[in-house]
Amino acid sequence: MKAANSILSSYGTTVFEVMSRLAIEHKSINLGQGFPDDFGPDQVLAKASEALFDIPNQYPPMLGVPELRQAVAQHGKRFYNLDIDWQTQVMVTTGATEALAATFFGLIEPGDEVVLIEPCYDCYMPIIRRAGGICRTIQLQPPQWNLDVTALAAAFSEKTKLLVLNSPQNPASKVYRQDELEAIAKLAQAHDVVVVCDEAYEHIVYDDHCHTPLMTLPGMAERVVKIGSAGKTFSVTGWKVGYITTHPNLLAPIAKAHQFLVFTTAPNLQRAVAFGLTQDDDYFDNLATTLASKRDRLSRGLAGTGLKPIDCAGTYFLFADFAELDFDGDDVAFCTYLTTEVGVTAVPVSAFYSQNGAADTVRFCFSKQDDVLDAAVDRLRRHFT
Repeated sequence: MKAANSILSSYGTTVFEVMSRLAIEHKSINLGQGFPDDFGPDQVLAKASEALFDIPNQYPPMLGVPELRQAVAQHGKRFYNLDIDWQTQVMVTTGATEALAATFFGLIEPGDEVVLIEPCYDCYMPIIRRAGGICRTIQLQPPQWNLDVTALAAAFSEKTKLLVLNSPQNPASKVYRQDELEAIAKLAQAHDVVVVCDEAYEHIVYDDHCHTPLMTLPGMAERVVKIGSAGKTFSVTGWKVGYITTHPNLLAPIAKAHQFLVFTTAPNLQRAVAFGLTQDDDYFDNLATTLASKRDRLSRGLAGTGLKPIDCAGTYFLFADFAELDFDGDDVAFCTYLTTEVGVTAVPVSAFYSQNGAADTVRFCFSKQDDVLDAAVDRLRRHFT
């Protein structure tokens, strides 16, 4: 038998799957894989159920049902004062990951360069490489995660086609500052580059931090692909409903790729998400407030364990530095030890770097029930104190 695709075959099983299997084997509390353990808002779930019986369950329009595309455009106006034509600038996708894949396949020509800011979501690089792109990376390092604009500028060349910006950033839990966004916009315009903005966690921002879409900056509306995720906004990650907002000239080739990837998304889930996006401000405010309390609960719990929490500005991930424990091994070995010996599972942050990652840092997901967080903290304290 002839060999399979060499690019995808070069990647192993994701670290999330590896650690989750290990957690099951050792009956460990899994704070590694990033999804909430609640059911999502009742009113949105009810709409999905109603729509399942009230409408035909056949192929909906390729770009998405009109109700959701209109709701995405209205959401952009409501929260960011963006003027969006839902008929030419919005497309529904099967999750944010498919939105990324369609964008990369639709825009990248073989040999094009794509700038990535590490640590980054693990699907970026494999899909870009499979589309024929060449990844150029720069790194953010804990605990500040500051953007080195000089290093970013050096990553650009005449071959640069795209830059991927993930804010709020998973991992890193960073929300990009206004000055950093302005620097990125300036570079993108100077090099005629499209910025793919993964904004899956746009409504999960804490304290005095503020999420500002790059699309709102002067001159950027025509060169940004903005990606949102219903899974993160409504805690229904298994639904896999995402959405793209971009200029018509960019949406056309992205839609071609989408057409040949999945074509469309479950119609009842689309209509439920459309309803969800019309929820009043209390829903979106409470989402961040509730998750902030869980972040603080876990952060307080780590005190005295030797695991030092790192500031979390957004997303539902808390990073912890374990250097003070003098553990004999890297972050992969430490996460394995946590799972097998302590009974708490985390994810090694080095998995989100292509090389030389933050070797003394692990990531915990805190979007869990309070009793689950408390049980994990209890195990950590009993072991390390």
